[in-house]
Amino acid sequence: MSAYRIALLPGDGIGPECMDATRVVLDQLIASTSGLELTFTSHRAGAELYRETGVTLPDDVVADCIAADAVLLSAIGLPDVRQVDGTEVQPTMMVGLRRALGVHSAVRPVKLFEGAPCALRDTGPGIDFVIVRENLEGLFASFGGGSKVGDEVATDTLVITRKGTSQVSDFAFRLARRRGGRPSDGRKCVTCVDKANVFRSFAFFREVFFDVARSYSDVESDAVYVDAMSLYMVQNPWDFDVLVMENQFGDILSDLGAGLVGGLGLGPSAEIGDQHALFQPSHGSAPQLAGKNVANPMATMLSAAMMMDWLGEKHGDSVCVRAGEALENAVADVLKESEVRTPDLGGSSSTTDVAQAVAGTIRDRAE
Repeated sequence: MSAYRIALLPGDGIGPECMDATRVVLDQLIASTSGLELTFTSHRAGAELYRETGVTLPDDVVADCIAADAVLLSAIGLPDVRQVDGTEVQPTMMVGLRRALGVHSAVRPVKLFEGAPCALRDTGPGIDFVIVRENLEGLFASFGGGSKVGDEVATDTLVITRKGTSQVSDFAFRLARRRGGRPSDGRKCVTCVDKANVFRSFAFFREVFFDVARSYSDVESDAVYVDAMSLYMVQNPWDFDVLVMENQFGDILSDLGAGLVGGLGLGPSAEIGDQHALFQPSHGSAPQLAGKNVANPMATMLSAAMMMDWLGEKHGDSVCVRAGEALENAVADVLKESEVRTPDLGGSSSTTDVAQAVAGTIRDRAE
């Protein structure tokens, strides 16, 4: 029996709706998968909680996230809920949770599913690459720091360390080993994305990356400047397998990648460390859509599929790995074979419709 406890953080805006839809799918996955047992604890955290209590992420919630086998988070943050300094509460919660869990590698798949809308006229042999960004350092290391002198000067410091860069680079190469290679020729390759021609910090990032690459002779390695990569992702995205980069660059390019393959409603993500992992959709809380039953829950569902795969890999559990594959395949089947589409994908289906379609596909495939 594969038994795991998942901490759920439904969050704000459309977050609870997407989480409810994903629970419908996960419950069906449990029922359809022999030997799989998942239990859930759900906690309030985020902007609405801050509005009521002045706290975004209670200590007992952090403790339960650390104690759980994995964390599944939906959307958090609301534009009108701000701290006394005028900033939104979402970054405080997310950075605090990432640091508490020690999740050093953020993973953003960019995969074009058949039937999903694509911004490109030519999709070549297909789009299927992964952006891996360092999650705790880079420009985000200045969060809560930086300096401002009067009304004239403000600074933030970008931080690159050998340990952080080695961790994320090693993770990227291990991920490439598990994948099928780039769509253009099937070759496994990790590409370092940086600005090493201008900044010493990025030249150091590249140096450490190639130091790590020497331990993975079975995986190709190369490097591309970030400005050029933003062009190549649009012109020939099928030539890439795994991209690894600093935090801020990854934050920007991952949204570009999502825009290529149907938008943030199809954009899952994972944040993975040595012991813990956090999974969440790439989109925000979209408060203008909250309560209307029109939000696309597929990014949350695909994040849950990544969670199952990670649990399987970490624990050597083939049941979990197969469950993750079944969940992703069910989402892919709904996109390919049905008319079920939420408005962001050009349809008129509801969040509930998507949950029922994906859950039904899992059930039918298992029978």
